[in-house]
Amino acid sequence: MPIDASTTASAILPLVGGPANVTSVTHCMTRLRLALADPDLVDDAALRALPGVLGLVRSDDTCQVVLGPGVVTRVTAEFERLVTTAPVPPRETTPLKAVLRRLAGVFVPLIPALIGCGILAGLNGLLVNAGLLPGLTPALAAVAAAFMALIAVFVGYNTAKEFGGTPVLGGAVAAIVVYPGVAKVTAFGVTLSPGQGGVLGALAAALLATWVEKRCRGRVPDALDVLLTPAVTVLVAGLGTLYGIMWAAGAVSSAIGTAANWLLATTGAFAGLVLGGLFLPLVMLGLHQALIPIHTTLIDQQGYTVLLPVLAMAGAGQVGAAVAVYVRLRHDAPLGTTLRTTIRSALPAGLLGVGEPLIYGVSLPLGRPFLTACAGGAAGGAFVGFFAMLGDRVGATAIGPSGWALFPLLSGNRGLGITTAIYAGGLATGYAVGFAATYAFGGVRAAVATRTVPSTG
Repeated sequence: MPIDASTTASAILPLVGGPANVTSVTHCMTRLRLALADPDLVDDAALRALPGVLGLVRSDDTCQVVLGPGVVTRVTAEFERLVTTAPVPPRETTPLKAVLRRLAGVFVPLIPALIGCGILAGLNGLLVNAGLLPGLTPALAAVAAAFMALIAVFVGYNTAKEFGGTPVLGGAVAAIVVYPGVAKVTAFGVTLSPGQGGVLGALAAALLATWVEKRCRGRVPDALDVLLTPAVTVLVAGLGTLYGIMWAAGAVSSAIGTAANWLLATTGAFAGLVLGGLFLPLVMLGLHQALIPIHTTLIDQQGYTVLLPVLAMAGAGQVGAAVAVYVRLRHDAPLGTTLRTTIRSALPAGLLGVGEPLIYGVSLPLGRPFLTACAGGAAGGAFVGFFAMLGDRVGATAIGPSGWALFPLLSGNRGLGITTAIYAGGLATGYAVGFAATYAFGGVRAAVATRTVPSTG
């Protein structure tokens, strides 16, 4: 049954403490993210029980309500209409989490465009390889590639917005990174090239622009502020970008690409084992957000990120573990029946890469099945990494989706058929090992007998 966005938003608001307790509202692919003045006012049990709510994630002063793709966008829009942000400062958080939250604020809004353009790029590649619709493919190529050609501008705009500057000034300075005219500029004895530094250069350029703008405000007479502050911001930050940031960011971006390729080509199976096994805990801690600039840099630089398919195996292990719990509890009632109902409702989302309902509704409350799910993710990651050692790189042209939803976004160096087969094999391995490890070592029935597992609604 379709979720009514207005009703859901209205139901969530009082359960998080009302409008005065909400200090900011954002969303990602699946979660409504709320910063709260007093997190203790949240009614966790009531939130989880709401129809349409798939799970709940709590961290410091943040409450993340898992709603699923598509639904979260509609509910967030309705929620923002209901909320009048109260002038109450959020609680203190760690510097690392604050930085990660800011990075997410810069890059997460770009994900829909990355996905849309990635799917179109894949479709265009299929048409070109098949020799179909030759009159249409140049237009599709232009539509798919335009965003990536100018992604630096969007990164700069979002960076300035997130860090308290004027967004358009951040975008203006970041645009220097992709401007063709930089090819006439020499820095450190090297002629610059358009796009040098990529999204990291755009991020650093916009940060510098924001810093310069804030130093100008208050020091420039009010009558001249509208003229001098933008001019000084663009001039100082622009020259800094040309004669420092682009060169340095270019070196860092190249190092990231080289390191990612070397890691999988040299230690692929082991690297996949570690990355696939640890990704679920990273997501729970919010540390996966640190990978977003790396993914975006690889996509900007190479056309795809080789890390995402490996990390996506964590979701496969989670699905396998959930199925094992379902099978183990087929004769257990009443809690077994409740869990099996939860798994049935959450499994389709898990197969499409939305793992929170299974994590927070099933494996994590049970304890050991969460670890066996990680084992499944490690096995799937090792599978994909092993083929990378053989020279078969599997990449994703966009970030965000995983599971079956990643198939339309796959790309690689050995053709779509081989790339798809390797990714599918990794998923199958993750499912199988997650299931077998949980069935054999998950201690499911004992955990159910001693724990209270929340319903995901």
